[in-house]
Amino acid sequence: MPELPEVETIRRAIAPPLEARVLEELRIDDARWCQPLAPAELRSALEGRTLERLDRRGKYLVWRFEGEAFLLVHLRMTGTLLLDPPAGTKYERVRLRFSGPGPELAFCDPRRFGTGELALGEDALAEFLDARLGLEPFGPEFTGPALRALARGRRAPVKAFLLDQRRIAGVGNIYADEALFRARLHPLRAAGAMTAAQAQALRDAIVAVLEHGLEAGGATIDDFRHPDGVSGAFQNEFLVHLRRGEPCVRCGTEIVKLVAAGRGTYVCETCQPPPRGRRARRASRH
Repeated sequence: MPELPEVETIRRAIAPPLEARVLEELRIDDARWCQPLAPAELRSALEGRTLERLDRRGKYLVWRFEGEAFLLVHLRMTGTLLLDPPAGTKYERVRLRFSGPGPELAFCDPRRFGTGELALGEDALAEFLDARLGLEPFGPEFTGPALRALARGRRAPVKAFLLDQRRIAGVGNIYADEALFRARLHPLRAAGAMTAAQAQALRDAIVAVLEHGLEAGGATIDDFRHPDGVSGAFQNEFLVHLRRGEPCVRCGTEIVKLVAAGRGTYVCETCQPPPRGRRARRASRH
């Protein structure tokens, strides 16, 4: 699933050629994209309006049209946004055509999980986002103490805590693995057990790995592409994610794969000491 760096990479690519243009046609070929709203209702609300600004909040692209009309697009598992894709491009579900010279935009999605939702008015937008998203990692409110306060009392693994978009917006499986490795925290350690120093280290690691991913143009493992069709490069710089059986870049210990929060998770259990119960189980196997 595209995470914050991938979504922000897309936003930076498509905002300049689309902002300040009028949306003349919103063609929705797959009604599932905007359910429960009917395609005709979404077209009626947005066609003829100028796109004033394209923002991002967490993994959502927030299309700000004149008159406080907002289109909220989520790519989900396999969605991509492509500028002027060639005829015959597979899995196109939605096409946006704007006024004047410039590219059209297509939403392509083989698994059909991506969504486009409507909010009318700033209050409706705030209600939509606040119900789904927590702290923005690049925002000033994302601090070590704030992260620790969010985690306080939580027995769930820290990996599950990071994947909960209602706590921290934009972090997914890839960047959670990479951040936990940098912070030397085991993904199965209870989130609420973090010390102040560990919470600060994790906060700094999250910001660093997201910035690194953004500089690399995101990570392409399966479907993610830039709007011009080019792949991201961050997958070439993973420290632990997808590196099962390879030596740790720090200590040489073999990277292992385990399941945390229902997701495949990669860890160096020397650099990221496991919680006590897991240490005991590991010792009993040797």
